[in-house]
Amino acid sequence: MRIALVNPIARRTQGYHTIGSRIPQLGLQVLARLTPPSVHVDLIDETFGSESTERWLRRGAYDLVGVTSYSSGATRAYEIAAHCRREGIPTIMGGPHASAVPDEAALYFDSVAVGECDEIWPQILDDAAAGRLQARYQGSLAPLHHGFGRARQDLQPLNGMYDVAAIQTSRGCPVGCEYCSVTLFNGAPIRRRNIDEIVDEWNATPRRFLFVVDDNFFGVGEKHAEWAKELLRQIIARGKKRLWFSQTTINMGDDPEGLRLAYRAGCRGMLIGFETFNRTSLEQYHKGINRKNLDRYAQLVAGFHRAGISVFGAFIIGADQDTEDTVADTALEAVRLGIDTIQITNLTPLPGTRMYERFMKEGRIFATNYPADWERYTFVETVYHPRQMSAQRLDEMIYELRHTAATVPWVWRRTLRTLWRTRSLTTALFIHGMNKGWKRMARIQAPRDRERFGFTPAINRRVAKIKAAMEKPPVAKELQAARVDLWKAELAWIEANRRWRQVESEFNQKRWQERLDKIAEALSKAK
Repeated sequence: MRIALVNPIARRTQGYHTIGSRIPQLGLQVLARLTPPSVHVDLIDETFGSESTERWLRRGAYDLVGVTSYSSGATRAYEIAAHCRREGIPTIMGGPHASAVPDEAALYFDSVAVGECDEIWPQILDDAAAGRLQARYQGSLAPLHHGFGRARQDLQPLNGMYDVAAIQTSRGCPVGCEYCSVTLFNGAPIRRRNIDEIVDEWNATPRRFLFVVDDNFFGVGEKHAEWAKELLRQIIARGKKRLWFSQTTINMGDDPEGLRLAYRAGCRGMLIGFETFNRTSLEQYHKGINRKNLDRYAQLVAGFHRAGISVFGAFIIGADQDTEDTVADTALEAVRLGIDTIQITNLTPLPGTRMYERFMKEGRIFATNYPADWERYTFVETVYHPRQMSAQRLDEMIYELRHTAATVPWVWRRTLRTLWRTRSLTTALFIHGMNKGWKRMARIQAPRDRERFGFTPAINRRVAKIKAAMEKPPVAKELQAARVDLWKAELAWIEANRRWRQVESEFNQKRWQERLDKIAEALSKAK
């Protein structure tokens, strides 16, 4: 039996899911590992492009095609299903979108899997092999402590090569944000894998840089934190040297021990969903942990920096309280707090979330020409009516941010600031790469933005604020400290190189002396 697992990507708009490091589609790698050795598995990931997908999926090539998708990729997923149907290949769809709207997915796919599929995947394969694929499968929250969650780390796509590895230590998030689909799909309780199994997979990953894809690595309570710290201790003691980043909540900044352990274990960055600086918006989002710590953001960010860990700040624009100044004000405040990488996206009501249901009841979502409009749910386009401005106007405000990011030389300034705040060269290099990717995304999106909006942003009050935030130079003491750290790093490299050359020279001298001694001995015997 041969199966293909496909990750479709929206082609209408470039977003954060299509530009940057090629991160594995971990869910498909997990299913691949749950597949018996007698079944051949191929992976097609359209983050590398969609032009070859139909060429691979030909009649007779596969006995089953499995597709997972977020909402933005659903339109493309349905195109792939139609192609497979013409080629006579059975199809099944799973993942967040199919779980949120299974009846819609069933219109295009032969079978739909709802929820986590770890435990039901063997049955799906048996049914497909026997030609009795069911129309609907209902999954459940997998007991990760019983061996589920490990990925097939060696599996690479037919159409590309991942440049980082991905691993998951837990699933679920108890925060329950109104706009987030994680709690719907993976549940509220944080479920942990067995630590020994995590360390074993950690050591088997093929890349030296990892994305730990947990939705909330550190958790929100003491019990969560203690488990995370024990995992970090075991990685330090038994794990191979890896650099990595993950996702957590702001409360981790209050735990110096946990942060120190994370850095020693190789962590160089944490993505934190700040979302907004507006208390009312946080309340509306049901983001209680942020609302509780809003006045301590600066202190908590500094906690990450003292440990050597950078902060990747994620913000959402489009709350009922947001105005035309919110994008610029958010960028300026984020820089003031010392956040190292800033991701500002459009508020997007995803199907199945409480926000989607509320906005639909209020008649605010206008991008409802499904399935075509799912391609607009990419977090870079507004698909509903905001309260304080039009959807077009909100998109134009974020266009101003992207345009400024694409045209202003700010990346090295941020790198030096991170180096000064964290005193970690590897952390600064990580942030440099992240911000270069941010700038590249902005540049790629720029011509699409110009075509869509019909203008190039001029300097105005908002753009001036964004420009000031991006161009804000490190102060003299920051620059001097950064220079000193760079000099120290350079001196350490020079000294290490000198010692290596010395050892190499001594080794070569010894080797040649041994060779000469053997030649002399051979000549002596010849006489």
